[in-house]
This record gives sequence, structure tokens and C-alpha cells, in this order.
Amino acid sequence: MGGDRGPEIVIPGAALAAERHPGFKFLFFGDEARINALLTRHPKLKAVASVRHTDIAIGMDDKPSQALRRGRGKSSMWLAIDAVKTGQAHAAVSAGNTGALMAMARFVLKMVPGIERPAIAAMWPTLRGESVVLDVGATVGADARQLLEFAVMGEAMARSLTGLAKPTVGLLNIGVEELKGNEHVKEAGRLLRELDLPLHYHGFVEGDDIGKGTVDVVVTEGFTGNVALKAAEGTANQVTIFLRSALKSTVLSMIGAFLAQGAFTALKNRLDPRKHNGGVFLGLNGIVVKSHGGTDALGFATAIDMAIEMANNGLVQKIAEDVSKVHALLQPPPTPEVSESTV
Repeated sequence: MGGDRGPEIVIPGAALAAERHPGFKFLFFGDEARINALLTRHPKLKAVASVRHTDIAIGMDDKPSQALRRGRGKSSMWLAIDAVKTGQAHAAVSAGNTGALMAMARFVLKMVPGIERPAIAAMWPTLRGESVVLDVGATVGADARQLLEFAVMGEAMARSLTGLAKPTVGLLNIGVEELKGNEHVKEAGRLLRELDLPLHYHGFVEGDDIGKGTVDVVVTEGFTGNVALKAAEGTANQVTIFLRSALKSTVLSMIGAFLAQGAFTALKNRLDPRKHNGGVFLGLNGIVVKSHGGTDALGFATAIDMAIEMANNGLVQKIAEDVSKVHALLQPPPTPEVSESTV
């Protein structure tokens, strides 16, 4: 029921996903009459869909605390997340209020043992394909240990979505030299270099390395990650507007644009944010994907694609196993007992 247009986007998006992933079933929570009216337009989806009615939906402007009080146990958002907890669903996908979704997901699903804070991970288009970037908004001011956990979670997500056996991991910094950055970043870099972790640590990367695809996973804290994400989205939109304006400026440029329309279409498709839609809440005992609230059916289908891929590849189990290994490495060695004969 969330997002700018609610079921009017969610149902067509699910219909697209159902065509891409035959054999999967869909469980919808919300206004039954409104949802069923839309399902009649998509008979193939209707055949594999169930609807659970609730009158309560979380508003896009509701504060997380308000959403927890008002929607606990009965809102469409809560019920969708609870379906993951109880095993009725393998993943939950929502275009609703991000803060409320995160608060409810943490309350219902709890954190994977050993993980202190969650992270929101996004797929970022690069010159080499796509990279995982996290955190893009969940944990502001993460410390070294939390950054280390983000690296492990992001690497597991990259393995689940890209099929790479050992993705490369980079730590976002203001320079690649080991002496640069704040103390948390430098300490996280040291731990990633020195510990025998189940991942391939590349080293520090800078902002321009994200778009280059220098590494498969870029790790940062939530404030910096969110700023980088919004800056990239704004820059892509700005370039598109500049390009469109330049191509319409003269008759010759319009002729050139007509002749090169195939190339421009390819560029538009490569930069299309709908094809990279979906932020994954990592660190939870279950899969929750946040779709952009303003996306369309194609974008929502992309978020569902991501949820299905991660469920199929056992993302939560991969994260739990890898985090367990990391925390075993962080434990100090046992102090040898001193007997009387050795004194």
C-alpha cells in the first residue's frame, strides 16, 4: 500500500516479476477490494496470488515510532514482514516509508547474531556492470567494527546477485593512502588488511571509483553513502537534461540526434534507475527490500527480482556464517594458565 501510487504500481510490477520467475507465488497485504480489482487485469498473476486484507497502511510521512505504535500487528507493512518471520514468504518487498519499514523489520525479524547495526545496500551501475554499495542510509557514523560487518554483508550480497566466487571489497575514503581518513575508516582498513577474512579486500577507494567499478563492493557509513547516492542520481538527471537541451539547440544538432537515436536509447537504458531499483536491508534475520517510492511497475519488478535472487541464493545464511567467522577472528587469544611449576 506504500509508495506514491500504492497497488497501482505494485500489482503491475508483480505481474512483470511473475512472468520472469514462473513458479513463484505472491502474497499481498492491504485493501482487498482495491488489490483484487487490479489483479483482474493480470490473470496470470492472479492465479498465483493471495490477498490478506487490512484497513491499516503506514503513511509515507509517519515517523517510525508512530508507525510502530499504530501499525503493530495489523498494518500491511507489519504483516508483510511478519510473513517472512513465520515462513509464509521468503522475502518482503515494499515501496513504503523507509524509516517505518526499517523499524518494523528490526523489531519483527531481529538482527543476525553478531551484527550490531543494519545497512541498506544498493546496486550501482558502473563501467564494468554493477557494484554493491552500502550503507546508503541506515547507520550514520558507523564505527570500525560496524564497517567491517558491512564489508562482510556486502560481499555476501555480491556473491548472491553476481555469481562471483570472491568479489573485491573496497572501503570508501578521501584517498587511497593508508594514512588518510578518519580514525574509524583507518581502523576498519587495518582490520580488513590484517584479518584472515573470507573476502578479497582491495583497499581504500575514492568517490570516482564507484562509477568506474573499481571494486565489486563499496563500503561506507550511512551519511556518506546516502549523499553519494543522491549526488549520483542528481548528476545523471542533470546530464540527461543538458544533453536533451543541447540536442535541440540547432537544426544540425537535431539531425545528429536523429541519426544517433540508437546510441542515445542504449545510454538511457544503461542509466535507467528503474533497472537498479531496490535497497536491501542487510543484517536482519530475513530478506526485506525497499523499492523507491516514486518508481513505476518496471522499477518495482526489479526490486522483486532482487528479493528472489537473494532468497534463492541463501543470503541470510551466507551472512550469518561469514559474520560468525569474523567474530571468531576478533576474539582475543586465550590467556595460558600459569601453574606453580612454571613460576
